[in-house]
Amino acid sequence: MNKAMIIGNLGNDPELRYTQNQTPVATFSVASTERWKDFDGNKQEHTEWHRVVVWKGLAEVCNEHLSKGSKVFIEGKLRTRKWEDQDGNIRYSTEIIARDLEMLGGRQENSESVPDDGRDAPLPENDIPF
Repeated sequence: MNKAMIIGNLGNDPELRYTQNQTPVATFSVASTERWKDFDGNKQEHTEWHRVVVWKGLAEVCNEHLSKGSKVFIEGKLRTRKWEDQDGNIRYSTEIIARDLEMLGGRQENSESVPDDGRDAPLPENDIPF
């Protein structure tokens, strides 16, 4: 099973683009922070940054309703892509491909659940715009 769930805040406004087939895709980063007390009772904190990719109608909803600082719950799957940079070096990028998203407030007045809208058919790899 490949399942990822995070709660965090957007680190940037969603960037909406369209593939060659005019399929909408939004990308943004989400920071999730873990807090705990160490053995000495000192407060500790670690923030992890996640790259999130959202497709189709949900991508357009994210673009319209989310902005930097928005608090969200995201459920999806992990995908690691391999790509070559401008210098010819092989790079890897791990992303959360969002299936469901819930706006948790913060900048929005009310929480709003945004399901995947039923149009979650897989896209061919050559349709990915990055």
